Amino acid sequence: MRQGYTAAAVRRAEAPLLAAGRGESLMRTAAAGLATVCRRVLTERLGTVTGARVVVLTGPGNNGGDALFAAANLVSRGALCVCIPVLSRPHEAGLEEFRRVGGRLVDREDAPAYLLGADLVIDGILGIGARPGLPREVAGFLREWQDLVGNPGAGAAPGPVDGEAVPVVAVDVPTGVDATTGALEPVHVSASHTVTFGADKAGMFLPGGADVAGEVVYVDLGFDMHGETPVVEIPEATDVLDRWPLPETANRGVHKYSRGVLGLVAGSSRYPGAAVLSTAGAVSAGVGMLRLLSNPETAWPVLERYPEVVMGAGRVQAWAIGPGAPEPPLMRQAITDAVSHSLPIVIDAGGLDLLSRPLDTSSLMTPHAGELAALLARVITGAPSREQIEAEPVRYAVRAAQALEGVVLLKGRRTIIARPDGTVVAPGVGAANLATAGSGDVLTGILGALCATAGSHPVAEITDLAFLAGLGVLVHARAGATVTHASGIAPVVERTVLRLAEGGPRAHEALS
Repeated sequence: MRQGYTAAAVRRAEAPLLAAGRGESLMRTAAAGLATVCRRVLTERLGTVTGARVVVLTGPGNNGGDALFAAANLVSRGALCVCIPVLSRPHEAGLEEFRRVGGRLVDREDAPAYLLGADLVIDGILGIGARPGLPREVAGFLREWQDLVGNPGAGAAPGPVDGEAVPVVAVDVPTGVDATTGALEPVHVSASHTVTFGADKAGMFLPGGADVAGEVVYVDLGFDMHGETPVVEIPEATDVLDRWPLPETANRGVHKYSRGVLGLVAGSSRYPGAAVLSTAGAVSAGVGMLRLLSNPETAWPVLERYPEVVMGAGRVQAWAIGPGAPEPPLMRQAITDAVSHSLPIVIDAGGLDLLSRPLDTSSLMTPHAGELAALLARVITGAPSREQIEAEPVRYAVRAAQALEGVVLLKGRRTIIARPDGTVVAPGVGAANLATAGSGDVLTGILGALCATAGSHPVAEITDLAFLAGLGVLVHARAGATVTHASGIAPVVERTVLRLAEGGPRAHEALS
């Protein structure tokens, strides 16, 4: 798991090292890591560093110094590097080293020719200390760069020149991106790679920043972050391997109840398929038993495909309700049972319409932006529109989590899972294939199964519902990337879970 911190937290962690006189050492280490990434990018693109044409864009701060020391490393290996000072004079020591090995400082007016001929651009203009609102000189330069390469968007990054995009390596954060929130300036740098130092910055994994940071490479500078709280967590494949709740194969006493029992309220006469898809998600994720509350018209399609499903209420470890607009009395029955027995409950779609205040139990709500707008309109004053939520998903997911005192999983291209304390889990971008009818129903089943299985598992931690949900989203997304419709997701999830249970190379292969 990667953890993203605010810019202020990173600066606090850096301060003791700077006070101890280690500033130059930190810059040299950062530059070495940056140079390593630049060499890799050039080698992948050209097959060599020798003869590569590199443009370094700098401001007056330490990011520019990092960029110049890294570029000096490239010059020593045969690259042809020029520095264009976009804002003020470059970092003095970095420029001295850069020039000493043969790097050239060129005027900003000559930038177009060098940018058009570049094999790599290093963005060292501004860093994590940049204030909102780019300096006029920087914004103007980025617009000129954008126009130069024929990029019609706001991101000043190379568009295709002669049919191939030129890579941009950003130093710590791309210029014009808020390191903490990911908010983008009207014009900003879009990087193919971002090399970040000391600690991951939250904004590189949140909407906006995550869309323009490219591959985020971390360089360890020895910062002590133990006293700081990460504001975003990013689940990775290794977390699924380590923390997905699986049956204890060595335990001879394992049985269906110890593997977790999920109560599901899904489907209706209008949307009977939702019950089938939610059931498919749950059983594919490895739940021990599934109890379905539904009317007979909805139940028969489920039983025809999954005869192991048990109809009616009974003992469960978790509930999942809402897909396919089920009958409200059945959903209320499930909510009452969850609250009275302190069981986790996943609430999707139709179930969200029943919420107007916090539930007295662990809850995981899974709206899309339109559903969240309707939900917030019932629980807060000055509720946002769908468009506002789509523009600031983290802000409103957190606001909903706080208002409802539960975990909110805001579905979208980049799903955000918010806790009431304001921290979030960001599993990454989902495949376009997931934007299909019924995909969310499968996810609800997966999430419900995880809650039930983790709640019955002796070593699993159900306390962090948000991170558990992040694992479910990650597996759902990996599965969805390989299919074209919702019905195809569950079989892939099942194969993934089976390989996780096997362990070893096949488990890693399932998540590659």
